[in-house]
Amino acid sequence: MLKTELLEIITNGENSGVEFKSDDIRPEQLAKEIVALANFQGGKVIIGVEDDGTISGIQRHNLEEWVMNIFQDRIHPLILPFYEQIKVNDKTVAVISFPPGISKPYVLRDKKAEKIYIRVGSTSRAATREQQMRLFELGGMLHTEAMPVPKTDINCLDEARLQNYLKAIIKVPEIPQTVAEWEKRLLSMGFLTEVENQLYCSIAGLVLFGKNPRRYLKQSGLRVFAFAREDKEYQALLDDILEGPLVGRFDTDSQKSLIDAGIIERVIEQIKPFISKEENTIDEHFRRETQWLYPLEAIREVIVNALAHRDWTRFVEIEIGIYADRFEIISPGSLQNSMTIEKMLAGQRSPRNILIMEVLRDYGYVDYRGMGIRSKVVPLMRKINDADPIFEATEDYLKTVLPKKQASEVKQNSI
Repeated sequence: MLKTELLEIITNGENSGVEFKSDDIRPEQLAKEIVALANFQGGKVIIGVEDDGTISGIQRHNLEEWVMNIFQDRIHPLILPFYEQIKVNDKTVAVISFPPGISKPYVLRDKKAEKIYIRVGSTSRAATREQQMRLFELGGMLHTEAMPVPKTDINCLDEARLQNYLKAIIKVPEIPQTVAEWEKRLLSMGFLTEVENQLYCSIAGLVLFGKNPRRYLKQSGLRVFAFAREDKEYQALLDDILEGPLVGRFDTDSQKSLIDAGIIERVIEQIKPFISKEENTIDEHFRRETQWLYPLEAIREVIVNALAHRDWTRFVEIEIGIYADRFEIISPGSLQNSMTIEKMLAGQRSPRNILIMEVLRDYGYVDYRGMGIRSKVVPLMRKINDADPIFEATEDYLKTVLPKKQASEVKQNSI
């Protein structure tokens, strides 16, 4: 935003899409204004401007981080804001902008209660029962993965990977040729979304096919650790963040072969040295046999599950930790809908991100039964590692732990 634009907005005063706040605003008050605006038409909260338009400036240390924590901790579902600071003479003003919410109603989470607010003129008020019903109606059945990602457009998607998906994976007869044709096709598939006549990448489109998803969606990607001991320590054997599109690019003319790896292939390749060991001797073909410390299919399944079902309203990456005694993966967010660990182990299905799940099925990353935990992970861990996987579900994450195969078992299996 230019300085002249900001001054014009301040001159026009507060309205149904603009709210002024001083630097000392309380977290719950800022969250209330954001929720009300998101439940209406989106807008701007300008911090460092008084109600009468006087520019008081910002003094709070690390204001951007403070604001982002409010979005993460107090507002649900996810809103992705655009934050910028603008210098006006000798003072600085912060502008928080966000588009109209498409996952209404948005709520303020405060002291274990969820409160819904709406914008009426230049004020934010608690929504009546009838207004709440209208917000739920407007929200429809849209999922978080369909939300627009600010500052993105069709150019943020990898056209080569999209062409590969259409032509080689789902085998559609006609491939778009012009930008207009691509926009129409990607809108219909849910990889683009339209807000006020402007096209944005949806979360699903960006994480599946984006050129650089983490540039616009910080929680995409995978954080990978490896440690020599049973707990985290200062010096890690591996500490990396993998970013990029989820899916690979494949040649399917003769048989399915990988041309360009996605995150799923890359993470498996990166962690191989930490989930396997090579024999000291070589076989008759002058190769060293690899002994896996975990069933590779079980590892792959829990990684794909985390990527497919994670909660995009959480501003943290999926975390993979490899320790001396276990493989551990933490997926942000509670279990979706009414799902429980018991239901999951019984084979019930309740996908959070339906579009992402369907695309991963098209590629063969997940099967169409959706019973990977029951049919793969549990049986393989019992058969190969003589141990059950351990699941821990909280309001903040789902943790899956695969106990490591004991050294004696590895030795015995290699004989």
